[in-house]
Amino acid sequence: MSCTIDWNTLSPAAWQERYALIPRSNILQAYEYAQGICPLKRLKGRWGLIRIDGQEAGMVQILEAGVFGNALHAITIDRGPLWFDGFGTPPHFEMFMQALLKKWPRRIGRKYRIIPEVEESPALQKAMREHGFKVSGDSPYKTIWLELDKSEEELLASLKKNWRNMISKAAKNDVTVTWEMTTDSYRAFLKNYTIDKAAKGYDGASVELITALTKTFLPARKMILGSVLNKDGQVLASVLHFLHGRSATYQIGWNSDDGRKIGAHNYLLWHSLPILKDHGIKELDLGGYNDEDAKGVRDFKDGMGGVAVRLSRIYTG
Repeated sequence: MSCTIDWNTLSPAAWQERYALIPRSNILQAYEYAQGICPLKRLKGRWGLIRIDGQEAGMVQILEAGVFGNALHAITIDRGPLWFDGFGTPPHFEMFMQALLKKWPRRIGRKYRIIPEVEESPALQKAMREHGFKVSGDSPYKTIWLELDKSEEELLASLKKNWRNMISKAAKNDVTVTWEMTTDSYRAFLKNYTIDKAAKGYDGASVELITALTKTFLPARKMILGSVLNKDGQVLASVLHFLHGRSATYQIGWNSDDGRKIGAHNYLLWHSLPILKDHGIKELDLGGYNDEDAKGVRDFKDGMGGVAVRLSRIYTG
């Protein structure tokens, strides 16, 4: 078998058409993500179509930084590559790595950071070591995927008991769910999120990053903002989802003290599922979690009945 990577040969529309075929496509490999983060971080995006024996097999998005004609050169691949049906085996990933390193060989002045979108294993560690990479970080990346290609009854049955109880409690408190993306609602959301994050000290995405991504996801109609309001019109909780291909990511959210008491956040996430399905979304990435430092976050996300996925560590070289 042979592997080649065609770089920047597809139009944005052709890239998106193929990306929409990939199950569990993550936001870090989304075209809009690169378009948003590159100006913010002064990076350059590059898009590769992977071929195995001439057949289209997968896709990869990389972010580059370079100075002095790339004498100093950094390449980042976060949660990639992504594969089409029938591809993505360990031999395919190994061939991808060989093709990547043939294009940009490891050398003094060039640094790589790669989080492969594969499960961590001794075989992966061995393969990456043989390519000159080392593990960076103590634990693999972990997330929870919720499959949405189910009926409402099946999704409800998948919820943990405490989740069903909180949804029922919120419904009894005369709350209203709104889905609107106005300038005022978005600014209020970011303000509430910033205050909540500072007060509770959790490690969430920066407002700077969210604002940069909004500039690309919003014009493409690939983000939804939802809020729960009490009978007096006060916002109790909000969530922001980004859509990419046939998948979506629960990016950030916040919950007021009053909202927490009645399960407003649970209620809102539950009511976001039919909205996502109406947009053609098949699976929702509930976002990364850390067993050691944020068990409550993991338990909250796990309550939706998704599938926990243990992916790769960060590899550098």
